[in-house]
Amino acid sequence: MISVLVVEDEEITAEANRVYVERVPGFEVAGVVRSGGEALRFLRRRPVDLVLLDLYLPDMHGLEVCRAIRGAGVLCDVIVITSARDLSMVRSAVSAGVAQYVLKPFTFAALNEKLRQYARFRSTVDAPGEASGQGEVDDMLAALRGPARSHLPKGLTQPTLEAVVAELRSAAGGLSATAVAASVGVSRVTARRYLEHLTENGVTRRLPQYGGIGRPELVYQLI
Repeated sequence: MISVLVVEDEEITAEANRVYVERVPGFEVAGVVRSGGEALRFLRRRPVDLVLLDLYLPDMHGLEVCRAIRGAGVLCDVIVITSARDLSMVRSAVSAGVAQYVLKPFTFAALNEKLRQYARFRSTVDAPGEASGQGEVDDMLAALRGPARSHLPKGLTQPTLEAVVAELRSAAGGLSATAVAASVGVSRVTARRYLEHLTENGVTRRLPQYGGIGRPELVYQLI
C-alpha cells in the first residue's frame, strides 16, 4: 500500500481529499493535517510514501514545507494540490522536487489518474537492479507524467466546470441546476450536464429538495 499524508487547512477540502485517496486501490491515508508545522511533525514521527500538499497554509507556504522535507532527508514524494495558477509557482514547485501539480477544483477522475500514474512510477523505480538504458528511464518518467488528455465529455469545458464547482463550494446545502445555470450563465440543460458529470465522478451527490406541490427538485451538493 502507498501511504499518503493529506496537508490541507480547509476542513471540507481535506475530508474530500481523504475520501478520494481512499477510493483509489493501493492507497491508504496515513493522516490528515491542517498546517505546515503539523505536517513536518507528523513526518518526523511517521514517514509516508506521498504527501498531498496544499500551497496556501496558515503558518507557512507549501513550498517551504516541501523544502523542509527535503532538508530533513525525509524520503517521500509530493503532489501539490492548489488553486495557484501562476506559471512561476509551477516552476518553483518543480524546482522544489514536486512530482505532480494538480489545480483546484478537480474531479475524482482527475486525481484518480494522477495517483495511478504515481503508482505505476513507484512500481518501476522500486524494482531492484539497474535501468537497462535511457529508454527505460524515459519510460519511468513518462509513467509519472502520463499523457495529457481531457477528462471531460464532448461539449464540456474545464473553465465552466470550475465555475460550477466554485458555485457549489459557496452553497453548503447544495444547488439546483436552475440555480447553477443562473449563477454561471449557461442554460439549465447545460448546467445539469456538468452537475451529472460531477455526480458520476463522485464529486457531488443528488439530494431531493421538497418545497411546494409536485415533484421535489434535485439539488447537487459537493461530497
